[in-house]
This record gives sequence, C-alpha cells and structure tokens, in this order.
Amino acid sequence: MGLTPAIAQDLPDLGGREVVVVTENAYPPLQYMKDGEAVGWEYDAMAEVAQRINITVTYENTSWDAMIAAVSQGQYDMGMTGITIRDDRKEMVDFSDPYMRSEMVMLVRGDEARFDGAKSFAADEDLLVAAQPGTTPFYVAVYDVLDGNEANPRIRLFETFGAGVQALKAGDVDLVLTDGTAGEGYVATSEGTLKIVGEKLGAEDFGFIFPKESDLVAPINAAIAAMQADGTMDALNKKWFLDTKLGE
Repeated sequence: MGLTPAIAQDLPDLGGREVVVVTENAYPPLQYMKDGEAVGWEYDAMAEVAQRINITVTYENTSWDAMIAAVSQGQYDMGMTGITIRDDRKEMVDFSDPYMRSEMVMLVRGDEARFDGAKSFAADEDLLVAAQPGTTPFYVAVYDVLDGNEANPRIRLFETFGAGVQALKAGDVDLVLTDGTAGEGYVATSEGTLKIVGEKLGAEDFGFIFPKESDLVAPINAAIAAMQADGTMDALNKKWFLDTKLGE
C-alpha cells in the first residue's frame, strides 16, 4: 500500500515489466544500509512508482564513480543516488523530471566557533571540508566555498557521505556540505553535536537516470507527477528527513 491513498489517475500500466535499478547505498537518508538492509527515501519512492505503473524492480549496487557510465552503456535500466540534474550528465544519460530539490548547507560540529559561513571558512587555510568526488557537495565546496581548484588540498575525499560525517564528528575535517533537509535531520538527531551555519549554497534538482532514449522516462515522470500531486512525496520527506534517526 502507498503512504497516502492514490487519487484517481490515468497512469501507464507496464504489465509487470522487470526494471533493474542501480544505486550506491551510501547517501542517507536517500539510500543506505541499516542492519543489513537497504533502506531509504528512494527505495520507498521506487516501491510506490512500481505499484502505480506496474513494474517489478530489482536492485544492483555499484560505486558512484561507475554509476552514470554504467547506466549510459545500458548495463542497468535506471540509476538512483541523489543524482543532480546537470547538462554535462545529460550528454550521457536521460533524466526523469525532478523528484526533489536540494539546497546545500554547511554542517559542522556543535561547538564550532572559528567560522560562521562560506567566506570565513575559506579565509582560514587550516580548515578542511569532506566530500565525495564528482558529487554536488564536491562541486559546491570547490566553486562556491573555495577557490575553484578541484585539487585543493583542503578538500578531503571520502568514498561515502557517511564516512565524511564520521570524520567531521571525529575532528578530522571541519565541514560537511549536505542538502538542507538532510542536514536538519542530522542536527535534530545529533543531541547537540552537530549544527548548521551560514547561508544555503545554491539549489540543485535530483532526478533518476536512464540510458538515452529509454521508454521508461515518460511512465516514471507520470508516477512522479502523481505522487507530488497527492501528497506522497511530502509524506516520504517527513518520514525520511524528519522522523527517521539516521544512526550515523
């Protein structure tokens, strides 16, 4: 059953078609491993999509670095892991309509007093920021916070978002950039060990990715529109960004 009663909709019926979705399982709360189980916002969203357009979803796992190329080459039918819709990526894959808008915030330790925004962070050369290579937080760190040098030694690279948060808590880095709703969720469950400082940095839209000219794009878009219209997306946001303890 869906999170909310589905309104009367004229959605396509794909007859139980099998769709292989690849993900990273490393970007809570969108998708991550908890007690040996893959969970998250995107998993719930895809379960809802599958019900509405009658597809059977199976999942595969790969690294972020390999994902877009693998989908582009047709190794998988879809990809999901909070992928920002960007023109350079559109050259390789097709995107769904946006299912979420992300605005980056600066997540820091609760006792941080050395900086209060991007300008003061950039001015102190001793401060370090965590990021995953090739992600939106990485590019925001490079171009909106620092000096535009993608090899800046103040950027410490981690394979997963969660590893960056752990490094922040341990004092190995001083800043993690994350989308605003997720950041608020981390702060709410941190018992004062984390806080957000400064202004929001930019806005990015997330979408699912597909091989070029995939016939899945239109049915998925129809399901996304229906879920936005009937409150399902709002219910997912509340569940995963406000009510769920991330356990990082």
